[in-house]
Amino acid sequence: MFNAMSNAISERFVLLTCSATCALITLDTNVVAVALPSIARDFHAGFADVEWVVSAYMVAFAACLLPAGALADRFGRRRMLIAGLAAFLLASLGCGLAPSAMALNIARAAKGVGAAMLLTSALAIIANTFHEGEARARAWAVWGTCMGVSTTIAPLVGGVITQWFGWRWIFLMNLPICTVLAWCAWRGIRESRNPHAGPVDFLGSATFAAALALGIWALIGTQALGWADWRTELRLASSAALLALFVRIQNQRAHPMIDLALFRQPRFVAAVLAMFGYAACAQVMMTFLPLYLQNAFGLPAVRAGIGMLPFAIAMIVGPHIGAAASKRVPGMLLLSVGLATIGIGNLLTAWFAGMANYALIALGMIVTGLGAGVLNGDTQKAIMACVPAHRTGMASGISTTTRFTAIVTSVGVLGAVLATRTQSALETFAASAPDLRGKLDSTFLSRVLAGDLAHAGAGSDAVVHMARAGFAGGFSAALAVAGAAAILIGAAVWMLSGRPFVKVFASPDRMV
Repeated sequence: MFNAMSNAISERFVLLTCSATCALITLDTNVVAVALPSIARDFHAGFADVEWVVSAYMVAFAACLLPAGALADRFGRRRMLIAGLAAFLLASLGCGLAPSAMALNIARAAKGVGAAMLLTSALAIIANTFHEGEARARAWAVWGTCMGVSTTIAPLVGGVITQWFGWRWIFLMNLPICTVLAWCAWRGIRESRNPHAGPVDFLGSATFAAALALGIWALIGTQALGWADWRTELRLASSAALLALFVRIQNQRAHPMIDLALFRQPRFVAAVLAMFGYAACAQVMMTFLPLYLQNAFGLPAVRAGIGMLPFAIAMIVGPHIGAAASKRVPGMLLLSVGLATIGIGNLLTAWFAGMANYALIALGMIVTGLGAGVLNGDTQKAIMACVPAHRTGMASGISTTTRFTAIVTSVGVLGAVLATRTQSALETFAASAPDLRGKLDSTFLSRVLAGDLAHAGAGSDAVVHMARAGFAGGFSAALAVAGAAAILIGAAVWMLSGRPFVKVFASPDRMV
């Protein structure tokens, strides 16, 4: 009896340690958005620099998830968890002490590598500790609750720390947290590994990372260079070529990171597409909504964090609606309805964006958040349901990689739309006020987009009004694109779920 009680306490300790580690990643991912205008003001940084604060982290995170999981299986999950905490701690210190925007972005990329090590090892430890039955279900419920709570409080925590202590403490607060979690992992988690783990595909990982980074670089660069510039075209072409090379490498590997034969299943493609749509059209709002609330409404960081709560709370309610609906509605139809709900919410927010009425914006947030909540768990379940038991690890890696790849891609695409439409709106305003036209240059635009009106040359009420209205117009256009994309992806998911699929991803001998 004593041994059973001791084992139960040990398992709870492992679960809480791993869940807290994953919650730290979620908190850190979402807490930064509220601080972006403050970072821009301190560094006199433009919008591209601010985008890279998010994108550098996400690119490294998405690119390293699959190899980090393979390394954890091969060399030990506890060892990888502690190494990840060390990397995350050092990178957080680098972010907190960064002397420039460039240094901050380099530290953020290093932090993304640490986050990938943490997430993959923590999930593997939970799966290895809780094998089956009711205990496994309870463990994932606790994990999901921790992730939901951290997502909900992230904007408020970010606002409070930014406004009262300064944005650097958003990163520096991770130092004691990582230290405590490393001690807990060292004392309470047994080492485990997969004795049959295959070799780590470093070439495939590097190719995928380079393709993703070049694509995001091209998208962010369009704000200064435009779409027709040869540098933009070269980066996009290089990204596409590297992605094609990555596909070829995976098809030739005996133990690929991603078995592309899985993509011969229409329902698997539909589920992955639903995950992409959810992350690109809903989760990305955790980056753009705080910018909008601070730039268009002039809210301080704390109030912007509070203003995000309707979206975050709706994301907590959404899974309960999805769980109830899943008993009566087919899974793929539920994914399509969830994406349509996200699309409607984004279109409502786009419609209301220029009205300077927070209540209406909150309504759009709630609709988007409810759709996102439905998809948050159901997309993962749909992907897992499409693969046999021995492929669930790879499927989980594909799911998580898709999620973060979608976010960083959407930041680049929607950021380009935001910049283009904001510039157009500012030029329209300036045409009717010739005395303001001289202030409208690329530096002014970049700093308006980043929320740095203090250094944008905004010395009069007329310029402040022009800047805020212009940003609201750009945000409305970006949300309209996200809304339309969510609805189109929802339709594609429904069509794929019941239609034959052209088998183009793998050779006939690479069967599932």
